[in-house]
Amino acid sequence: MPSRVLIIVAALLMFANFSYSADTSALKPPPGQSVAIVEFVDLQCPDCANANPLLKEAAKTYNIPIVRYDFPLPKHNWSYDAAVIAKYFDSKSKALGAGWRDYCFENQPAISPENLRTNAEKFAAQNKTSLPFVVDPDGKFAGAVKADFALGQRVGIEHTPTIYVVSNKTYGKPFVEVVDRSKLYSIIDEMKSQAGPATTSAEKSAKPAKTSRLAKKQLR
Repeated sequence: MPSRVLIIVAALLMFANFSYSADTSALKPPPGQSVAIVEFVDLQCPDCANANPLLKEAAKTYNIPIVRYDFPLPKHNWSYDAAVIAKYFDSKSKALGAGWRDYCFENQPAISPENLRTNAEKFAAQNKTSLPFVVDPDGKFAGAVKADFALGQRVGIEHTPTIYVVSNKTYGKPFVEVVDRSKLYSIIDEMKSQAGPATTSAEKSAKPAKTSRLAKKQLR
């Protein structure tokens, strides 16, 4: 009995250490923004489709971006390939990539592994662009999807959608997971009230120029 108790305690400690060491470095707004919505998403996930209109409306209302990471679940049979296609459209423009994800959510019940390519071609035609015969010849977009998935694992993502409101505040926790979506707007209000001014990456990295010793002597 004592050994069994020790095993349970050890397992709980391991879980606690894993949770504590979660990599939350991605949970921040992009440069130039003080608040953003971050979402880990599976394009075949029905609840992701349900959440999408609310997130888009919130982003529009508050004029904040949605940062999406593709997290295709192994149990879904076309979400991974759809995410690779999304990365291809992202490479053309972020708006096109977002549009493809919206298309997948809106047409989710009718999409299958057999007709995914046909749907992608239809979406491309609607947006006056084309889909190459081989979307990802060198595996670059598949690599990007795998990188998103690996990031989600480091963050500790266990389901989709997982939604955060993130800010650039420098005290406390700069992100909040949206568990109850009815509270999304109130969470955004709170995070905006605590956020600092938006700065670009160039502004963050800029440092005052050092005056040389020779220049100092000349100024004396």
